Amino acid sequence: MEPHLYWMGFNLVKGIGAVRVQGLLRAFGDLKRAWHASQEELEAVGLSAKAARSVVETRQRVDLEQIWASLAERGIRVLIVEDEEYPLRLKEVDQPPPVLYVRGEVKMEDALAVAIVGTRKVTAYGRQVTEELATCLAQNGVTVVSGLARGVDGVAHQAALKAGGRTIGVLGSGVDQIYPPEHLNLARQMTGAGAVISDYAPGTPPEAVNFPPRNRIISGLSLAVVVIEAGESSGALITATFAAEQGRDVLAVPGGIYNPLSKGTNRLISQGARPLLAVDEVLDILNVARQSQQVEARQLLPADPTEAQLLQIVEMEPIHIDEICEQSGLPVETVSATLTMMELKGLVRQEGSMNYVAVHDARAQYGVD
Repeated sequence: MEPHLYWMGFNLVKGIGAVRVQGLLRAFGDLKRAWHASQEELEAVGLSAKAARSVVETRQRVDLEQIWASLAERGIRVLIVEDEEYPLRLKEVDQPPPVLYVRGEVKMEDALAVAIVGTRKVTAYGRQVTEELATCLAQNGVTVVSGLARGVDGVAHQAALKAGGRTIGVLGSGVDQIYPPEHLNLARQMTGAGAVISDYAPGTPPEAVNFPPRNRIISGLSLAVVVIEAGESSGALITATFAAEQGRDVLAVPGGIYNPLSKGTNRLISQGARPLLAVDEVLDILNVARQSQQVEARQLLPADPTEAQLLQIVEMEPIHIDEICEQSGLPVETVSATLTMMELKGLVRQEGSMNYVAVHDARAQYGVD
């Protein structure tokens, strides 16, 4: 239960997000000490008077252990960013949500995921593309991520389930506040083959202001975002923007120039998004076979001290295997075999003959600065 209780506690405080949580961790060492700090102590480490007062007032108002027990009774798990089970892709983004509430289960294999988003007023064309794309992804072991909204989102989740795949829905409300209400049964099905998740505390209603920020999680969970149909002011375009900022691939399905629901997707293509001209193209674009190998390797082959040692040496600039051997003091056979395994796991890659660089998230995964 600890330290999750106190991460959950700060999640309940308005005005305390990822940046301030990290600041409190640096100042106090852990969030338990920060939770019990006085207003003066909180202000002394950089919180505004308003934020510090909000912490104190929330602490006086809530019973964390009672809330925790209530969540457990309702099958709601709390994941914090320090947990191994926290979604791998989401950990990679700048300022990931400190706390996620989960109904269902997020697995390592969900690191191989694609988001499918689009309009709530989906056309027959958009529905067909969504169903075929979600089915193709699910049948190839790719988790389908979306926002559980009406239209494209709901069709994507349903098609993934029907194909026997996994799917994750990201909510703009608490995980106990399913919206729209007609998707309640769909959400229940998803918890048996994926999850519904939110960084909003249970009980949070589905207010309009909550939905744009949750799109950052949809893109963050995914290797790529595919926009099926979207008007010029569609929320799906916000997801595409977040995806581009996070270094994710953005794909868009082209549509008729007179269709208002294709204006957003066609504009994305004109701005550099890759047009998706056939549903199975996404498998080649993402090199799904290779990504699947990496996910499987990470599941079956845990890190060892030799890998960690080599990651201290292999940085973001290419380094030759001979130099790695010299710095590590290990025989070339050991270094070569370990680097081969690390390459399979997606931790390093070759750049030129026998020169290696670390993949951007690998050093963070091992706690290497």
